[in-house]
Amino acid sequence: MNPEPTKRVWLNGTFDVLHMGHIHLFQQSKKLYPNSIICVGVDTDGRIRQMKGDNRPINPLHYRVEFLKSIRYIDQVVTFGTDQELTHQIRVFSPDVMCIGDDYLNRTIIGEEFIPHIEYIKRFGGLSTTNIINDK
Repeated sequence: MNPEPTKRVWLNGTFDVLHMGHIHLFQQSKKLYPNSIICVGVDTDGRIRQMKGDNRPINPLHYRVEFLKSIRYIDQVVTFGTDQELTHQIRVFSPDVMCIGDDYLNRTIIGEEFIPHIEYIKRFGGLSTTNIINDK
């Protein structure tokens, strides 16, 4: 019998080309909050194009959602296309904590006013999708 979830953990990002840095973030989130429900918010294709340019995303939203759903550390996946939709998804999920890469230290985090605690996870090997794509 599984114990009742003790925390609701939120993560979000583009997750365009999944890499070990992403897996590390998911693993560490589950390790820190082992009986938690982990929800991952993922940017829509249009939002990624606005933020990163017309050559992104590499993988369309429906692929990215399915990739994320297949990862054992993740319990739920939702999407958002605007800052307002992201804030709405956070409010609906009502997390106890957000786990985010430590590269976001001292930066504004959308929806942080609705998250009681933010846990900064050390970045794994400096990996980023943008760097991986640009280093082809």
